[in-house]
Amino acid sequence: MALHKRKDISKAGMSAWCIVCSLVLLLLHISMSSISVFNIKTSSEKPRAKLRTITRQGPQFRLGGQISCDRSQLRYDLCSVNGSTVLDPTTSTFFLVGPANPNSVEKIKPYPRKFDDIIMTQIKELTLTLSPTSPPCEIQHSAPALVFSVGGYTGNFFHDFNDGIIPLFITVNTIFPDQDFVIVISEAPSWWVTKYVDFLNAFTTHPILTLNDTTRTHCFPSAEFGLISHGFMTINQTLMPNQRTFLHFRALLEKAYSQNVLNPPTPSLESRPRLLLASRKGSKGREIVNEDEVIEAMEEIGFEVIVFAPKANTSLVESYALIKSSHALVGVHGAALTH
Repeated sequence: MALHKRKDISKAGMSAWCIVCSLVLLLLHISMSSISVFNIKTSSEKPRAKLRTITRQGPQFRLGGQISCDRSQLRYDLCSVNGSTVLDPTTSTFFLVGPANPNSVEKIKPYPRKFDDIIMTQIKELTLTLSPTSPPCEIQHSAPALVFSVGGYTGNFFHDFNDGIIPLFITVNTIFPDQDFVIVISEAPSWWVTKYVDFLNAFTTHPILTLNDTTRTHCFPSAEFGLISHGFMTINQTLMPNQRTFLHFRALLEKAYSQNVLNPPTPSLESRPRLLLASRKGSKGREIVNEDEVIEAMEEIGFEVIVFAPKANTSLVESYALIKSSHALVGVHGAALTH
């Protein structure tokens, strides 16, 4: 009888437990059904409205003849000069003619790594000033200026894209989606424009202006300063007024680098698939010490292996054509994998 009692009690307990579980599940179902969407919020979500206001309602944000700056972001600052702007490259100063007041000067370092205190000390600071007078204009431009720096970590292929090329794509599609503009680079190594000129020309037909290479004053109808960054190697389409993604970025690369290839090779599965091995041979770290054995193993599997060891002066047209003709890219973590 004792055994039967314990068995009955166990059954009763189990029934009670099932009822409790059912109630909990019911409450969870009711709670979940009242939630329509889970939003993952980032630090840049709140200021997004301000960035779109700059683009879509520019005259309201940039009052006539004024200098305005948005310093709310973690990665970058943005400034605007809404009115005829005179650039004096010898002093890195942009003048807007108008009545001066105590708040008539702004400073900006237009490089999208504001959080990096060490590297930002190396970025040239630009001065935007509202002044009763300005230097005389020597070269007149019909389009506004987009001013940014490619100093800092420039020279490392990852940083060229992460801190320069991708933020430029984001900024153009946010501020100048349907408008002509002049690219003004406040500082850049002498080789940088030459290396990326095909990509830069995909944005604008105007010659690229670098402050390092001119001493003459330039005039623009207005000017924008800084590059917008969504994060490391990131294009967040929810922050883009025109919903641009990496597919659109890829199309721009195609436009920039395919047109100069006379007979671009295309991948073919009829022969062995092509694999590029990004080599770090001779580097100070992360080198595959048995690279020859790795290549042999890849070939035994069935790949056609090409060792890809890009340098600072490697033609991007050639690199693009080679990568486009391949089926796989393999390598140890490093800047070359940016390809």
